[in-house]
Amino acid sequence: MWSHGIGAEVMQRIAVPMTGAIVSSTLLTLIVIPAGCAAIKALRCGSARRPA
Repeated sequence: MWSHGIGAEVMQRIAVPMTGAIVSSTLLTLIVIPAGCAAIKALRCGSARRPA
């Protein structure tokens, strides 16, 4: 993002969206997906324990 060499102008335009994508994909993989899976598992296990 802060380089000043050959091709730096093109890379500076790409650097910020690329950094945002890396951060958001990391958060999605480490937090959101496991939390969603745990919530779905809790709902399925909770509905199986209730008597009909």
